[in-house]
Amino acid sequence: MTGEGHIIFAIASAIFAKRAELTPVLAQADWWHLVPSALLTCLLPDIDHPKSLLGQRLRWLSQPIARAFGHRGFTHSLLAVAAGLWLFQINLPKSSPIPPDVLQGLTLGYLSHIVADMLTPAGVPLLWPCRWRFRLPILRSQKGNQLERVLCLGLVGYALWFPVGMPSFGANGWPSQLFDTLQNGVGRLISSHTAQ
Repeated sequence: MTGEGHIIFAIASAIFAKRAELTPVLAQADWWHLVPSALLTCLLPDIDHPKSLLGQRLRWLSQPIARAFGHRGFTHSLLAVAAGLWLFQINLPKSSPIPPDVLQGLTLGYLSHIVADMLTPAGVPLLWPCRWRFRLPILRSQKGNQLERVLCLGLVGYALWFPVGMPSFGANGWPSQLFDTLQNGVGRLISSHTAQ
């Protein structure tokens, strides 16, 4: 997927996450926190590709990561998401001025990139270092970027149309419970690490 596609997909993801109230924090999120924070990280997984939009600007970081992991390796996995959350939590003071909706927006932007890359034939190694690739190859490169643009803009339209707080889906539904479980697990891991 192109940089443009990832940006549009991240906007669609942010709109959908807020309207669907995926978590209590996202349900109450400020649009001016959520969308820009998702945009900040939506290109970050491609830091492992020196010719990517971000890789060209941060070549000093991109090239060593590309040599170590290759494109669509570690940075496109759930392990990278967990490592990023862990690093963020251990380096932020408890009285951090960063609002919770910004932190969830940053995570959402990163995850949106991984989900978008799952729509390509190459897929992503969600369970890296396991080499299994997860994919739903809707976007094929021979069809060009037009299909990608139409799909991403269609997702923005759907996200805007999606009814706010759909029952059994929002803050009290399964996505919230999943996010809470992940957040509590990372919190326990940090607590046990700092206690040692």
